[in-house]
Amino acid sequence: MEQSKRSTFKLLFYLKKNEPKKNGAVAIMGRITIDGKPATFSTKLEIQPDNWDLKHGRVSGKSNVAVNTNNKLDKVRVRIVKIYEEMMKDEGFATSQKVKLSFLGVGVMDDAVLKLFQKENQDFARMVAKGERSASTYAKYKKVYEHLAEFIKLRYHREDMAFRELNGDFIREFDFFLRIDKECTHNTVWVYTMPVIALAKLGVKNRLIRDNPFEDYEINMEETDRTYLLKEAVEKLMLLKPSKQRYELVKDLFIFSCFTGLSYIDIKKLKWSNIQSFFDGHQWIISRRKKSDVASNVRLMEIPKRIIEKYRGVTRNDFIFPVPSNSTCNKHIEKLIKEAEIVTEQKVTFHTARHTFATMFLTEGVPLESLSKMMGHKNISTTQIYAKITSQKISKDMDLVAPRFAAMENAFEAMQNENVAPEEIVMSGEELELAM
Repeated sequence: MEQSKRSTFKLLFYLKKNEPKKNGAVAIMGRITIDGKPATFSTKLEIQPDNWDLKHGRVSGKSNVAVNTNNKLDKVRVRIVKIYEEMMKDEGFATSQKVKLSFLGVGVMDDAVLKLFQKENQDFARMVAKGERSASTYAKYKKVYEHLAEFIKLRYHREDMAFRELNGDFIREFDFFLRIDKECTHNTVWVYTMPVIALAKLGVKNRLIRDNPFEDYEINMEETDRTYLLKEAVEKLMLLKPSKQRYELVKDLFIFSCFTGLSYIDIKKLKWSNIQSFFDGHQWIISRRKKSDVASNVRLMEIPKRIIEKYRGVTRNDFIFPVPSNSTCNKHIEKLIKEAEIVTEQKVTFHTARHTFATMFLTEGVPLESLSKMMGHKNISTTQIYAKITSQKISKDMDLVAPRFAAMENAFEAMQNENVAPEEIVMSGEELELAM
């Protein structure tokens, strides 16, 4: 503790004038000095030397360049001071080299954000290789890692950073970076920030940080219109005889999804061991969703049962269906939709079948809670997106209710026939206004 009291700290910004660039700009350097021992680093910023205020170690003037550069220098100063203060608090001493390395994130931090993220991605890749996780999800995590690494380098001028440096501003700035720099849509921002938030929670779990710094950050998926087919369109497609035999398998798989709600990857991974007789004597698909690892239990109706029996013995392993690639499925579905003369406002893909299952069975009266269980949703709020129910359901509901008002409608009609003519009503209304 005695050493921490005597420790002196100083941070200075200066120009590296001896190595000017072709345009005359020079690099802005930083020098951390603790107890008289310096450690220099590059801020990754540069300016024209004539614009440098030597006395204050800042860019002079009020131009946009000056303001932006000074703001970045201020952020560098705040981060370095925070690192120094936390080292003094946690360890009782700090050296200029140690603070510098912590700031730059040069492979010395066991609790580095990107370092842990990379490890998690490597573990996930091994599970993908074993068929336990989805390759598309892994691709998403890799993309988020790339964006996060670019963001840290751009905003914080370094290769990595410690978990203890994370705060609420970090996730909000990353949100802004995704929207503005990467031009991501709102829902894509939601998809890309969720793994970062999960990483912070993992940091808390591993005791790298005490509290989740992103606790106050909120973003929700927008309720976008989801493409689906009406029951009549499903029937039309089901009865279609495709022009080419190779379309038949994809047609059957699409119809199977329309009656089970299983996604492409869940159908691809579906095994005979997933088909079980349950308490009610019926056959059920008992599985866990690849995307979320949430249980998805669906009772088999006659149509999906017949599709399963149609392909019994076709595969040489325990998988039920010989499933083509997702891109092949989508190409064939596009052809099938045209051949069936089904008109839709948006493009139909294989995933449309899952949305069709939700809207079709919701329309037929399946409660939201039951639908949520069948679809393997973690939260019923996800299922509630389908509660922006189709116009068909609203119309159908009104058809059911309408007969109950028949007697009232007849009485009203009889009364109307006995009333005075509308012209007289309007006339009396005008007279009333004049009287007022």
